[in-house]
Amino acid sequence: MGLTSLSASIHPSSITFPLCLYRLSSDQREGVREGRHMQSGAESEGRDFQDFCSRVVACMTAILSQMDDRHYSRYIETFSGTTDLVDFLMETFLLFKDLIGKHVYPSDWVTMIMVQNRVFLRAINTYADTMNHKFLDNNSFEVQLWNNYFHLAVAFITQESLQLQHFSSTKRNKILAKYGDMRRLIGFAIRDMWYKLGKNKICFIPGMVGPILEMTLIPEEELRRATIPIFFDMMQCEHIHSGHFKKFENEIILKLDHEVEGGGGDERYMELLQSILLECAQGRPPLLTEVQHFVTLVTGLLERLLDYRTVMSDDSRNNRMSCTVNLLNFYKDINREGMYIREAFCRWSEEQCTLQLDYQTPQSQRQLKEMLYDTIISYFDKGKMWEEAITLCKELADQYEMEVFDYELLGQKLNQQAKFYENIMKILRPKPDYFAVGYYGCGFPQFLRNKVFIHRGKEYERREDFQSHLMSQFPSAVRLNITTMPEDDIKNSNMQYIQCFTVQPVLEIPPRLKNKPVPDQIINFYKSNYVQRFQYSRPVRKGKVDPDNEFASMWIERTTFITAYKLPGILRWFEALSTTHTTVSPLENAIETMGQTNEKILTMINQYQCDDTLPINPLSMLLNGIVDPAVMGGFAKYEKAFFTEEYIHENPDDRDKLMRLKDLIAWQIPLLGRGISLHGKRVTDDLRPFHERMEECFKQLKKKVEKEYGVRELPDMDERRSTRPRSMLRSVRQSICSLAGSECGTPTKTHPESLSLDSGVPPSPSIIRSSGSISVMDESGVEVEVKLRKSKKKKKPGRSSMVFISEEKERSSTLDKRLSKKQEFRSDTNLSEPSESRGGLVNSRSLPTITGLALSVANGSEELESARSKRDSKSVSVCLPSDRTGDRRSKGVINLLFKTKSSSKPDEAKTSSEPSNDATHF
Repeated sequence: MGLTSLSASIHPSSITFPLCLYRLSSDQREGVREGRHMQSGAESEGRDFQDFCSRVVACMTAILSQMDDRHYSRYIETFSGTTDLVDFLMETFLLFKDLIGKHVYPSDWVTMIMVQNRVFLRAINTYADTMNHKFLDNNSFEVQLWNNYFHLAVAFITQESLQLQHFSSTKRNKILAKYGDMRRLIGFAIRDMWYKLGKNKICFIPGMVGPILEMTLIPEEELRRATIPIFFDMMQCEHIHSGHFKKFENEIILKLDHEVEGGGGDERYMELLQSILLECAQGRPPLLTEVQHFVTLVTGLLERLLDYRTVMSDDSRNNRMSCTVNLLNFYKDINREGMYIREAFCRWSEEQCTLQLDYQTPQSQRQLKEMLYDTIISYFDKGKMWEEAITLCKELADQYEMEVFDYELLGQKLNQQAKFYENIMKILRPKPDYFAVGYYGCGFPQFLRNKVFIHRGKEYERREDFQSHLMSQFPSAVRLNITTMPEDDIKNSNMQYIQCFTVQPVLEIPPRLKNKPVPDQIINFYKSNYVQRFQYSRPVRKGKVDPDNEFASMWIERTTFITAYKLPGILRWFEALSTTHTTVSPLENAIETMGQTNEKILTMINQYQCDDTLPINPLSMLLNGIVDPAVMGGFAKYEKAFFTEEYIHENPDDRDKLMRLKDLIAWQIPLLGRGISLHGKRVTDDLRPFHERMEECFKQLKKKVEKEYGVRELPDMDERRSTRPRSMLRSVRQSICSLAGSECGTPTKTHPESLSLDSGVPPSPSIIRSSGSISVMDESGVEVEVKLRKSKKKKKPGRSSMVFISEEKERSSTLDKRLSKKQEFRSDTNLSEPSESRGGLVNSRSLPTITGLALSVANGSEELESARSKRDSKSVSVCLPSDRTGDRRSKGVINLLFKTKSSSKPDEAKTSSEPSNDATHF
């Protein structure tokens, strides 16, 4: 008998036979297998049972395909009560969902699978009408029944056999022609069923967020436009019920991570989600702000998830790490660390770790955390990041001392910590270069496209080497030989363009180090670590150009980049989130260049004082390039450019800046004097004539500068009174920076012949306190308290020479390279390492700001200091302009520190109380 005639005569109750036969218990299935086939072997039995199931499903599908609305209606009417009907619908939904998820036919039986889907779709829609009529009212609403329906419908629409985008065009066209796109039909039905729920919608939030999201991610435009508004309806429903939609937000963020990683979603989906939700929110002003925040959150997450998914198959380890870290940081920024921290095991407790962790022996959380800390410390040690390792050592030491009382481990950890401190002071840590890399063009992935990243180079890595390695990762990219932002045609091009140039890190001094005497080795670390601001300076010509004096028209275009996180971090590169452009005038450029030149002089003096093995040539070149009129360009051209009546008349607002420049020029003379003195002690006999000529040039230069700009004298101190040689320049700067403003001045003299070195300034009245400080009355009558350093007399015979402390001992090995002609040019054009800000160029009109540098007094130059004395002397004063007080408080302090020639009245001297040098060390 044919299926058609069979269906006409069959009773509706016969429909349940295949269903019941398919849903046999395991024992019944075993009986069927034994009754039909007495074969041995598990494989044969499984294959036979699969054949049996496929025949049953085929029979059920054939019966359902012959049924019309009249058959369904008569069958529904056979159920006497709602309970039986609910049970039947729920079992049918579970059966259909099981058959959709686990096809009983081979995957290449496309026709059988599509016929089954078409029959199931009609049955699902018919049963949905029954639910609307019988189980939608509040009194008869069945939450579990509706929940089963939605999950079945989503399983149907997302099944692999209906994803036409995976098929060839020929196969896709044949399916559409014969069966249509069943995804649209069931998707529209889901939308309609959702909106019919009314107040019952809240029962499915957040449970249905994931299934609806899975449906909206299907790459079908009309389906997405029809179903994405359900999200806004969910937000609105929860907001009406709870005053917010946090449950919905948390659930969609959790599910997005899973779905996108599994292959769902694309950039078009992100655009539609953003536009549709914002459009829906326009008609609901109370929700607009919250929806905008949600859209920003979700689109940001989608961007990072799509980038992460894109690079997972990428050969570039750097790209994979970058996208992974971007995603983790995003979760951290939105306070959802639980998205990537799956188990909170890092606690100082004796609780056992969960079995999810793959360790051979059970461990407590304390043991695991100790092991992790030790591993991290070893990596910090290998990377010479001893400051970070010390932080973890302290935490471990505290646990050993205060919690577990394991003094043996405490001693080991303290020894390790002491070794790290010693490494900071003694071991070379080369400064890496930083590079700005721009990726322009639509040919790059989204996470790189038209963005600038700051990369940290490896030790001693040149820009050329870094750029070659970078270009090898993008062989089809075109290198841009410009340092400015490219035009829009390049950004919108389908090609790849790479821009690479060196940038200078801007020192950010930690608050705990400000206004304190800090060794150079400690400060040097922060010059290239924990930095977030980077600058690039490009010289440009503006206005009238004087061919004989380029400084008068040399402006600086300075670009400042601020990265998302400080470098170095978990990555060696971070995106530059902010880019600003400023212009430095020729006079401001001259001030910066003079400050950097003075810093370079002092740095090199410190290096040569600490290391007798350094070659003399770099010091010779530096000093001679400044003092010899035949080679110097320096401030002689500044005088011609800025110290003229014409310039002062045309730029009356620059008077203060001109005073700063003159002050820096004046301060260069004592620095040069120290350098030439050191050069004379180190110079060889064959270079003695060269040194004598340099001394003669310096005498002339000194006479000219002191006559024009006054005399500046470095502080002096008898080293015999201190066991730790202190930096007088550091001490003076520390006192002035902590007590005086940026406009404070020190006594100067316009004619060096008019005053002798032995007579002093009339001291301000002062009172020595028992606490080790003195009270000083400045010229305005304000009492200023100055702390005094205690000193100890040394047993060694006194010596009068100056000892200059090394700023960067590690740079000694590459000193010749650092002082190449290229670097000299960069220094002259302000392309060397910039200062933190133009406002911080000068601490006073008499004292140059030389951050991280110091002078100190020792007992002589013919003998080497002891190891501890030499170590302790490497100190600097760290002072920012913002840390200084007003100008009115400075003069009393300065009079205590500088010796200048002036007359004093006897009665004033009697009323003064000047502290003895034996008791005062700054």
